[in-house]
Parts: sequence; structure tokens; C-alpha cells
Amino acid sequence: MSYIHFDKTLMTNLEESLQKEILRTNSSGAYHCTTIVNCNTRKYHGLLVIPIPELDDENHVLLSSLDETVVQHGAPFNLGLHRYQGGIYSPNGHKYIRDYSWERVPTTLYRVGGVILKKEKLFVHFENRILIRYTLVEAQTPIKLRLQPFLAFRNVHQFTHENPQASREYRQVENGIETCMYAGYPHLYMQLSKKNNFVFQPDWYRNLEYAKERERGYDFTEDLYVPGYFELEMHRGETVVFSGGITETNTSTLEKVFEQEYDERIPRNSFHNCLICSAHQFLNKQGGEHYILAGYPWFKCRARDMFIALPGLTLATDERHTFEAVMATARKAISAFMNEKPSGLEVFEMQHPDVLLWCVWCLQQYANMVGTEACKENYGDLLAEIMRFISQNRHPNLFLHQNGLLFTNGKERAVTWMNSFVAGRPVVPRSGYVVEINALWYNALCFTAKLLADDTAFAKQLAQTAQAVKQAFVDTFMNEHGYLFDYVEEGTPTDWSVRPNMIFACAFDYSPLDIVQKKNIVQIATRELLTPKGLRSLSPKSNGYNPIYAGSSTQRDYAYHQGTAWPWLAGFYFEAYLKLYKLGGVGFVERQLIGYEDEMTQSCIGSIPELFDGNPPFLGRGAVSLAMNVAEILRTNYILNKFTNE
Repeated sequence: MSYIHFDKTLMTNLEESLQKEILRTNSSGAYHCTTIVNCNTRKYHGLLVIPIPELDDENHVLLSSLDETVVQHGAPFNLGLHRYQGGIYSPNGHKYIRDYSWERVPTTLYRVGGVILKKEKLFVHFENRILIRYTLVEAQTPIKLRLQPFLAFRNVHQFTHENPQASREYRQVENGIETCMYAGYPHLYMQLSKKNNFVFQPDWYRNLEYAKERERGYDFTEDLYVPGYFELEMHRGETVVFSGGITETNTSTLEKVFEQEYDERIPRNSFHNCLICSAHQFLNKQGGEHYILAGYPWFKCRARDMFIALPGLTLATDERHTFEAVMATARKAISAFMNEKPSGLEVFEMQHPDVLLWCVWCLQQYANMVGTEACKENYGDLLAEIMRFISQNRHPNLFLHQNGLLFTNGKERAVTWMNSFVAGRPVVPRSGYVVEINALWYNALCFTAKLLADDTAFAKQLAQTAQAVKQAFVDTFMNEHGYLFDYVEEGTPTDWSVRPNMIFACAFDYSPLDIVQKKNIVQIATRELLTPKGLRSLSPKSNGYNPIYAGSSTQRDYAYHQGTAWPWLAGFYFEAYLKLYKLGGVGFVERQLIGYEDEMTQSCIGSIPELFDGNPPFLGRGAVSLAMNVAEILRTNYILNKFTNE
């Protein structure tokens, strides 16, 4: 039995199956996302969702879904599933599903009487093309297969509705059709590997409902355009491949292309391999530049997320060349920011005060996992530039004070990863001396001083600053209860909230804390913040604890960092725990990882969602897949292996 496998009982239980989503990507920004029963529950779901730079910097749903109908002895059996306004499901094709598994590609088995039809889906690498392979596994007589495309042609944040402007025109191409609903959009080519008959039967399917959008407090209904259907005859043992893309393809090669792409996929036959496959989905190559998307289905390449995720997504999986390719693009964005020039790159939020420090941490992981000399040779000059930029107070919102600490203004805008805001103001206004920014700063000072020791004067300056920071950090953040303040600003009432950001000071290679202080902090984090799905963003004992990420947009914004659990934070907690307890902590961390392995068959199959409720049953919420979460679990596995193999 496959590592990822669901039987008929679960698949036909919509209360369970509609909560489980799948994600496929092409490493160039396009994706396919839906539920395991192929019923779209989000406006972001679709069979072919692609970026269209000519229109905007968002993704667009071209092909929303494709309904299959098996015609046996003249009787049609529709295998599709849609939810319509009022919670009505039609045509209830999920009742024919007998098995779902995912090793190399997601595979669904349908049974209609004596007919067994297998469906397999994949995205062609670096091409905006989805392929679906149908195999008639069992049938006593030939059947007819009908394929009915549902078209949207819209921005992922919007909806489409019946309108007279939508073009119904189409053109016959090899074994299929070409169509485009609106000017400015690329044409959609839908073709099959076998000759077929396209029946032009244009109609709008009205009031489809997306349950996830309704839960999130947004509009949740739309209309989809169906131009008609493709029909072809299939015999027992026969295979047919459907292609949906923005360029015409040679249909005689579709079966071969599918097989080649299939063979390139890593089998999802273990927890580790699922994480590796998920890691690859965040890689994004555009116009020769390499990015890390922060998550799916709506996040772009955010600088902070990129630097935090990059070591786990690449170095922890022995993909040094990918790390270096992404860093080559990131380096251009960093240079443009520090020189106050436009970069023209798709890297966002570079201006946030902690981003350059996370970049230094990222390069430190390269030194740890590849080698110090390689780091110095490839990135020594970049590290020196960053440290001089910060030391000389050239950053617009990062100020080096005489005590050696870095100060930032976060009252009017969110400046750290806790970035939710309501009515234009941050929910958590972290301003002044922020704990992880200064933990990153101390770590960066020590690391670069050692790496750049040949530059004697500059290295000595960095080391002297580190000495000042070491004492000032403890004096500023350590409180009488044995944990660290989250942020400190003179003239502002003391915030005694217990938050997870103090864990970074225990996890980094260079820490201003002694071992007793670290143990106290880790123990408090264990008691008040640790869950099976990550560290809570706020302790239940602190004021404002709000652990359930649900309700309207405003309700969710207030809960975003007020008690929800984040898996990527647990990666740093595990690192701190292992540094303190070494081999004695291995068993504990291994047991904790079971909570993340459970997620391989829960929310987004084979991946880890953005966040979880902070209280049981710790439901997955937010984006279906987040790069930092996947990366930090992979990096934790890497650290564990080092401990057990030494």
C-alpha cells in the first residue's frame, strides 16, 4: 500500500475528503490545486492556474476543472463534483471513487459497474501545461469518455460571472480546440493524445460555491463557462492523455512526455520524501532568475521567508546548486536595496529591518552545511557589505545605538514576521529593541567577525560591537521570571507577553545567553508554547490569547499572531533543544516530529499548511503550504542526522 493512500470510505465522506487538498506546481509559478475529490472549495483552486505578467503580478485561473463522464451502453455516469449555492453537490461523482493514492503522481481510481478508470495528473516542469492521463483498467466492452472543461479566465482574487463580453469563439487544433474568453489573456489549448469529437455546447454553470471562502468571510459564489465537451472511445487497457496549456502541443508526443515527467518525480513513499517533493514546489524560475515562493496558493517571493526557508529547502536536501542559484538572484535584490535602486526582480519586502540579518543567518547555514571556505569565497564580500550597511546606520528603519543594540520603529507598521494589521495599524506593534532582531544581530556580528578575520580592522570592530551587544542584550531583554521580553522601548509600558521569538536567542550558533538562561527559556517555551504542530505565537497565560484562526478577515487578523501555532518556529526550538541536551534530546525531538508526519495525509497532502490553531485539535489553517514550515522540518531532520551519525 502507498504511503499516501485513501480508500473508498474516506473519499465518499465529503466532511473528511473536502478538507484534504492537493498541490502541483511547475517550478515557474503555475500550479494546480484542488481537493482530493476534485471539488474546488477555494477561489484559488483550479486545474491550470498561471502567472500572466502582461496583465498583472497575480496568478490567474484559466481552466477551473475538467469533469469526466463515462458512457456505458448509452448511460452516462458523471465523475465530477461541484458545490452549488445552498450547499447542493452535483453531480456527486465522488461516489464512484474507489481508491486514491499518491506516489509519483496523484492517482484516482473510479469504478462504474464493471468499468475501472484510472486518472493521473502532473504538471510539466517549467511549462504552463497540465497533463491528465486516463487508463481504462477494466471494461467488458468499449466505453465513451467525455471531458467537459469549466473555464474561468480570472485573477485568483476575483470571481467570474456570466457576461456577454466572454468570447464563445474557438478554433479546432490537432485533437482539440483553442479558445480565449477575454482579450489580453493567453489562449488556452485543450488537446488529447487521441482523435476525438468536440461537441460545441456553450453554457454557463451558475452559482458554484466555494466553502473555504465562505468560512473566511469573503464572497463565495461564481459562474463558470463550459464551451462543450470532448468525446472519444476507449478500449480496455487503453491510455489517453489530456493536455491543457497556453501553447499548442504535438499530441503524438503526449504519452511520451507524460511518461518522462512521471519518471522524474520522487516517489512520495516516506515522510522525508514528501517533504523533499514539497520543497521543490516552492522553487520558481522566471526569466533566468531563481526565487523561493513563500507559499501557496497566494504568497509571492517574500525576502524574509526566502532567507529563512532557503537552507532547509536546498542544503538540507543536498541541493547546493539550487541554493546558489536562488542566492544569485537574492544578491541582486540586496544590492539594489542597499544602493537605493530599483531591482526589477520579483523579491518583495526587502526593506523590512530583519531581512538582511536573516540573510546573514542563511549564509551562516551555508557555511555550516557546505563549508566555511566556500562561504567566504562565494559570499564573504556580500557579508561584509551587509554588516557595513547596518553598522553605518544606512538602513532606513534599523538604527545602531551606543549600547550596541539595534532599534526599529514598528508602531505604525508591522516590521517583523508578526505582520498582521487591522485598520492600517499592526496588531502586535513590536517597536524599539526587538528580541529576535538583536539575537540575529549578535549572531551575525560573531559569525562575520570570525569569517572575515583576514580583514583585521573590520573584524575587530565587529567583535567589539558583539561584546557590547552581549551585555546589553541580557540587561535589556532578560526579566526576573527567567524569560526574554519580546520587545522593549523606553516610554512604552512593559509587555510581559510570553512569545516564541525568544527561542532564536537559544537556537543560533552564537548567543548572548549562558546555558542556564537558555535552559530556563526552553523550559518556559516547552510548558507554555509547544504544541504538536509548532510553537504558539503567544502563551495561553498571556493577555489577548486568541488561538483559533477562523471567522472574518478581521477576526483572523486579530488571531494571526495571538496564539496560533507555527511549525517553522518549532524548527528553531528543536535546534535549541538539541544544542542544550545533545544526544539526550534526540528521542524527544523525534517524537515531536510525529505530529508533522501526521500532516502528510491531513491538510495539503504531502505538505504542511501555513499555521495551526493553538488549541486542540490543532486544525491546519491559512495557506495550504508554507515554505518556511517545510524547510524547518527538513533542516531539523538534517540536524538530527548529524547528532545520530556523529
